[in-house]
Amino acid sequence: MRFRPVSFMALTVAALSSFAAFAQPYPNKPIRIIVAIAAGSPTDVVMRAAANEVLGPLGQPLTIENRPGGDQVIGAEACAKSAPDGYTLCVISQTGISTNPHVFSNLSYDPARDFKGVVQLWFLIQGMIVSGSVPVKSVEELRALAIAKPGSLNLGNLGVGGPDLHRRWLNDKWNTQIVGIPYKGANLVMNALISGELQISLTALGGLGGQLKAGKVRLFAVGSTRRLRQFPDVPTYAEAGLDDAPRTWWGLFAPAATSDSVIRRVNSEFVRLFREPRFAEFLENQFLEPMPTTPEDFAAFLKEDFERAGVIVKKYNLPRQ
Repeated sequence: MRFRPVSFMALTVAALSSFAAFAQPYPNKPIRIIVAIAAGSPTDVVMRAAANEVLGPLGQPLTIENRPGGDQVIGAEACAKSAPDGYTLCVISQTGISTNPHVFSNLSYDPARDFKGVVQLWFLIQGMIVSGSVPVKSVEELRALAIAKPGSLNLGNLGVGGPDLHRRWLNDKWNTQIVGIPYKGANLVMNALISGELQISLTALGGLGGQLKAGKVRLFAVGSTRRLRQFPDVPTYAEAGLDDAPRTWWGLFAPAATSDSVIRRVNSEFVRLFREPRFAEFLENQFLEPMPTTPEDFAAFLKEDFERAGVIVKKYNLPRQ
């Protein structure tokens, strides 16, 4: 085979072309966002709306990919194993980041090693929702019933690990035994409450406003810092004596080796969006409390929350898996 030398000009053109491709500003192709919960959930609904809003400033589409299941292990693992190039991000809650490492014996990812926090997004506003079949009218009456008849009340949740934390906390607080029943989706929990199969759920209110206002189930208290505009007569958890209830947060993450410049770019767009009055009102209507932060503040929060989760898991005896 005859060797054909490559000209200096050809090498130069190739090198410049490669450099130009490498130096293209971020982003220059679609961004995938893995959401570790099912489609139709409040988090999914808001992330799809947010993706549309930041499409213009970023100049590239953000596609949502739902990876629910396994107490968020499936979605978190998929994100952790993705290329750290800024084109895969993920939305995970404290269950996947702070609680799972204390619960799973052989967790397939390490939150501290495999992820970099982009921005804390929000706290879910949760509520104590009670079936119309339960003959009580307030948190205090429900507490009295739970104490008088331990084991007679069923509480619906979305899993036996981190999602079951609220039930265990309530049992500890009331010194009773409410039974946990896991479901695969919030809609199934609501249907079970309406039918009387369940008596209680401590769940996010997003997507449930219509059913609550229709009176199909009753809202006894809300886990927010102040009473909600939509339900001004419903007390907060603090007002109802439930002030130390665990809170559920969600955040946006990237694979750990993602560059800081990409992290700051995405962070700035979400912080800007969450501070826009129109989008802030949308978040309020979805029963979310926005908490946009800098990456540095989010990192500090994550460290504290991980330690807090370890104490809670031990205190409420969450089972190892």
